[in-house]
Amino acid sequence: MENAPLLEMRNIKKDFFGNQVLSDINLTLHKGEVVGLVGENGAGKSTLMKILFGEDVIRETGGYGGDILLNSQKVNFQSPFDAIAAGIGMVHQEFSLIPGFTATENILLNREDKKKSVLSYLVSDRMDTLDRKKMDENAAESIKKLGVNIDKNMKISSMPVGHRQFTEIARELSKDQLQLLILDEPTAVLTEKEAEALLDSIRGMSERGIAVIFITHRLNEILAVCDKVVTMRDGVVVNESKTQDVTVKEITQWMVGRTLNSDKAAVKKDQKGGNNKTILSVRKLWVDMPGETVRNVDLDVYEGEILGIGGLAGQGKLGIPNGIMGLYQAGGEVTFGGEKIPLNSPRRCLDSSFAFVSEDRRGVGLLLDESLEWNISFPAMQIQNKFLKNYLGGIIKWRDESAIKEVTDRYIDELKIKCRDSKQKAKELSGGNQQKVCLAKAFALEPQLLFVSEPTRGIDVGAKALVLDALKKFNKEKKVTIVMVSSELEELRQTCDRIAIVSGGKVAGILPADEDREKFGELMLKNC
Repeated sequence: MENAPLLEMRNIKKDFFGNQVLSDINLTLHKGEVVGLVGENGAGKSTLMKILFGEDVIRETGGYGGDILLNSQKVNFQSPFDAIAAGIGMVHQEFSLIPGFTATENILLNREDKKKSVLSYLVSDRMDTLDRKKMDENAAESIKKLGVNIDKNMKISSMPVGHRQFTEIARELSKDQLQLLILDEPTAVLTEKEAEALLDSIRGMSERGIAVIFITHRLNEILAVCDKVVTMRDGVVVNESKTQDVTVKEITQWMVGRTLNSDKAAVKKDQKGGNNKTILSVRKLWVDMPGETVRNVDLDVYEGEILGIGGLAGQGKLGIPNGIMGLYQAGGEVTFGGEKIPLNSPRRCLDSSFAFVSEDRRGVGLLLDESLEWNISFPAMQIQNKFLKNYLGGIIKWRDESAIKEVTDRYIDELKIKCRDSKQKAKELSGGNQQKVCLAKAFALEPQLLFVSEPTRGIDVGAKALVLDALKKFNKEKKVTIVMVSSELEELRQTCDRIAIVSGGKVAGILPADEDREKFGELMLKNC
């Protein structure tokens, strides 16, 4: 039938060890249609997509109930390879790239262009060699479809997170048989300019007949690019509407099941006056962080403030905290409270009462195979000897299990971390809840200075306000100075006292948070 759906998911059910996470989910998708799938963290979006994509975790936990039809034919993918062969691609929230390979090698992995040699004919096709020129051409063509500029020859380990995201998407676009692409939070690590380029790419996919399931917490993007929006809450679909008929406020209310003020929060005013005391001083900072340009940063942070750092991708904003905290080679001078802080020494920074929430929560922020208790308590235990019992005058130290559980339960409650209990492993949580665990770990250190990079990456609209409020509360009640890096200017304007814009590896300027958006935009382009 000409108008038959490309995809039908009928009465999909799924439980994990008796915990029902999906109930009677129905989803229909036509060729070239773009569907926005939204819901709070833990609503079941990622689980539903794992079922569609044939992820191993679904089969290993008892499978699922219901039927999936692709081109009117019933399918039951036993692995992602089956889904890929059927023309379904998926870009996960967490990257699935090989760090030591280049962008080209990742884009064409297992589909490399090859050249025949004499030995190929004499022995077997195992003697073929890679056609590097053809591979570069094909990778460049896939990248071109995205409308972005990334280095196809750069290794993934050297790329900033935004470029890794584009590499993932380019890999899917390079597949000739692609007819349905699942994008799980693709814009979470992108700047506004990069996100707009991706939305244009999605429109292009739709015009070429590729259907897209677009999962994002940026609801304005849903309205900008999707044909319809499907809202999930607590494992069920609570609404399905054409995007032209709905507003961000309505979607938000369906997501959270309550009235939530979706208007922009009032921009935080700079009320520090003229008696600002500099607590952190940075002079001539350079950082050798791949994909980031940090050349000559001068910056003063006032005691007790929340200072925002913004700017376009690759201009240096992510490199500043990573360099100061010693994750990448750095030079220059950093003083804190009048004391010089040696660079390239993470332990000295931590001993100086610094804490850092990295933008790379899985690579840097979490012990994925350990419990929430261990993730939240371990840094404070190791660095500050917290949550330990002393025996024989301190000769023997042992974990204080009750204190560990108490602090973990407190942050689970305060940050509304969705989990079974404090013993659950970090890798079993949704991406947004993993991000909250990273914040809890930093809060448990009770630092004097907190660097937090992309704190709301992958967090839904309801939880985003909670996390930003938690940072403001931590700043106010604990008198903690916070330096917050974010790709979202509005997020910085709502949370910070002042905002420093980094461009071309330097601080292009610092403005009060309530300054006009246009002024920030001018600074972003100043040194590009």
